[in-house]
Formats: sequence, structure tokens, C-alpha cells
Amino acid sequence: MDKSVNKASQASVALGVGFVWFTSQFGGGFASGTQLYQYFINFGIWCLITPAIAQLFQAFFQWYALKFAFEHKTSNYRDFTDQFYGRFKIIFSNLYEVVYFMLILLAPSIAFATGGATLHELTGIPYMLCTAIVGVFIFGISMMNTDMIRKAATIVSYVLIIGILLVFIPNIIAQWDSITASISALSAGQLPVGSTESGTFGSALWFSLLYGAYHVASIGLYVQHAQKFTDKKQCATSMIYGFFINTIVITVVTLGLMAVALNPELPNYSVYTLLFAQEGVLPSALAPVVSLLIIIGSVFSGVNMIVGFVNRVVTGLEKKEEPEVSAKKRTMRTVVTALVCTLVTFSISQFGLLPLVKKGYSYLGFACIVVIVIPFVIHMIASAFGKKRETVNV
Repeated sequence: MDKSVNKASQASVALGVGFVWFTSQFGGGFASGTQLYQYFINFGIWCLITPAIAQLFQAFFQWYALKFAFEHKTSNYRDFTDQFYGRFKIIFSNLYEVVYFMLILLAPSIAFATGGATLHELTGIPYMLCTAIVGVFIFGISMMNTDMIRKAATIVSYVLIIGILLVFIPNIIAQWDSITASISALSAGQLPVGSTESGTFGSALWFSLLYGAYHVASIGLYVQHAQKFTDKKQCATSMIYGFFINTIVITVVTLGLMAVALNPELPNYSVYTLLFAQEGVLPSALAPVVSLLIIIGSVFSGVNMIVGFVNRVVTGLEKKEEPEVSAKKRTMRTVVTALVCTLVTFSISQFGLLPLVKKGYSYLGFACIVVIVIPFVIHMIASAFGKKRETVNV
């Protein structure tokens, strides 16, 4: 009985981490459709496979980070990077601080912008006030501890996944003629409305990897959850869960957006998924549901990023203090750090959704390739070579 309970508990934690990945990715850019359009659909027919390639890329690097964090018992991303980069930590740990700070500024800002733009479309309330309302929710949820956030992420993920399937599948069926027309046109070499890309597989693959690369910046968020694992196998299990969850959802959403890929009205929208819902079945009922899903996804994406940063700052300040002193100051430090982070990202969100998605994430992706992807590959090769040499010596 104890073994079955333990296995169920391990599976629950692994699934929870997989859902943290989902709620981190299902943020503002994803939920609005702008991310998927810029990094996948823009490149034509290849968008039917490149989203899955991006998920596999993310799963692999995130698994390696979780495994290392579990083995070395690192509770925040600075401890993780110092251990991981070793004698090069003075360079790469600080570079990762810059990368994660870019992520903290960008991802919650896009969450604000998407949630604000969607709420504005839905209610007509001024955009700035809408982003402020979203900010209140992001700040409030950020005050929860990591266990509560992981459990909340699980519940929210179920709501988002069920909601997406309920909205997108009937609309995909209803707009199947538009989808197949888009697939035929893209297969013949036509590109979606507004695309300036070449449509080659090489460019499509590169941007799918760039998409995966900037999401790998979130390893700083995941490492704090690794300490809840009781077995190293859970690192892989969580990413397997996450891969299938994310791949199914991103494929369904991408397929749905194919219905509006050739719609001349597309440039007039900043939230493409709303256009998809408005063109489909029961738009008066399902468009508000899509809006609600977008806002929920945006809020939790922003929360996940801010919480990772708050954890880094608070635990860093506590390292040289006595436990009693740290305990007294922890709440205030958490509130102040989360509030400052929320206010800064709220300010950045006023630049608007599309500029942040188009430019911000590309720059972040390039930075992640240099600071994370290449060093990770080198670390993997060096570790494998070291183990092989130890085996030979034995």
C-alpha cells in the first residue's frame, strides 16, 4: 500500500512540474496566437511539424537542468548555475542572471500586454486599466509558496487544456474548409497574410529552435521544483508528461490558427485567437471563453516567472543570516521584490503586445543559445566523456 501511495505521489509531483512548464509556455504570446504565428505559421506548411520539434528541444534541455539540480540539491537558479558552470561561473552565472532578468522583464510584460489587450477587446475598458487589473492578479498569486503555485498550476492547466479543446475542436471542425484551403495554399508555396519569410524548411527549423531556446531560459524557474522529486527518474517523467501536454495543445492551437492564416483581417488584430473564435461557431459565447482562457494563461505565465526571480532574491539575501532573522524578514522581502518586479513589467507592457513578441523574444533566444544551449551541449559531452574515461580506468 505504501509503495502504491508513494508512486502516486511521485507521479503527481512529476505531473505538477510538467504543468508548470505548460502554464509557463501558455503565456501571453502563446495564448494570443502571436508567438505561434511569428515562429511557426509565418513559415508556411512547415508549421504542422515545427511546434513539436520546439517542444522536444525544450524538453531535452529542461530535463538535463532538472536532473543536475536534483543531483546537486540546488534550490534557486544562482546555486544551480554556480554548480553547473563550475570554474566558469564568474562569467556564465552572471550572464545567466542577465538572461533571466531579460526573461523576467519580457515574459510578464507580454503577459500583461496580452491579458490587457484581451480584456480591452472584451470589455472596452482602457488598455492601461486592463493591464493594471491583470497586474493585481499576478501580484496576488505571486505571494503563494512554490507548493501552492505548483498545485494551482495543475488545476489551471486542466482548466486551460479542457477549455482549449472545447473551444478549438468544434471551431476546427466548423472551419475545416478554411483550414484545408490554407494547408493547400501553403503546400503550394503561398505564405500567410503578412509573412515576409522565405518559407524554406531551414528557416522554419531555425525559428522553431529559436522559439525553444528562449523558452529554455525558464530553467531558472524549474530548478526550484526539482527538490520536490524523490527519484531522479522523475526529472525525465515530468518532461515526458510536459512534452505530450504541450505538443498536443500547441498543435491544436496552430491547426486552428491555420483557419485565419489567409484572412485579410488578420493585420487588424493583436490577439489572433480571438479572430479565430469570432469566425467560428457560437462566437458570442466562445469568444468570451477564449478571452478568459487567454487572461488566465497570461496571469499564470507572469506569476511563474516572477516567483522564480523572487525566490532567487530572497534566498540570496538569507544566505548569510541566522534562520530566525531570515524568517522575520522573509514575508516583507517577498512582497517588496514581487511588487517591484510587477510594477517594472507593467511599465514595459505599455509598449504593446506585437513589438514585444516580434523583437523581444528573438533577442532573448539568441542570448539563450550563447549562455545556455551551447554550454549545456559542451557539459553533456564533457560529462559523457568523463564517465567513459572512468569506466575505462576501472
